[in-house]
Amino acid sequence: MLKVEHIGIAVKNFKESITLFEQLLNTPCYKQEIVSSENVNTAFFKQGETKIELLESLNPDGVIAKYIEKKGEGIHHIAFETADIYVEMERLKNEGFILLNEKPKDGADNKLVCFLHPKTTNGVLIELCQEKKS
Repeated sequence: MLKVEHIGIAVKNFKESITLFEQLLNTPCYKQEIVSSENVNTAFFKQGETKIELLESLNPDGVIAKYIEKKGEGIHHIAFETADIYVEMERLKNEGFILLNEKPKDGADNKLVCFLHPKTTNGVLIELCQEKKS
C-alpha cells in the first residue's frame, strides 16, 4: 500500500456537514459525486496529501444510513491507495483477510475500490483504492 488516500466519514446532513468541514479545514469542498454502486452522495476535501470524504446515504436502506443507525455519525472507513488493486486484493486474500467484493468496483473520485471485512481488520472498515487508468 502506498499511503492513506482518504478517510471516509458518515454524515446525516450532507449540506450542514459540508459547511462544517469547510470551516474546520479552512478549505472548500472541491468535489461532490454520487456513487451509484454504493448508493451514496460524497463530498471531498483535501488536507495536505490526505483527503476527507463525507458520505451521505441516498436512501433510508443504504449502507451508510444503516451504519449511522447502528454506530452514529463518524469515521466510516480508512482508504489506502494501491499501485495495483488486483495484486493487493490477491495478497490480502492469501493472508487471510476477507474481501467484501471479489472484484474491484467503481468508486468515487475516479477510483477502483475494494473493501475488507472489519472482522479481519480489528473492527476497522478498510478500503483499497487505485486510480482508474485512462
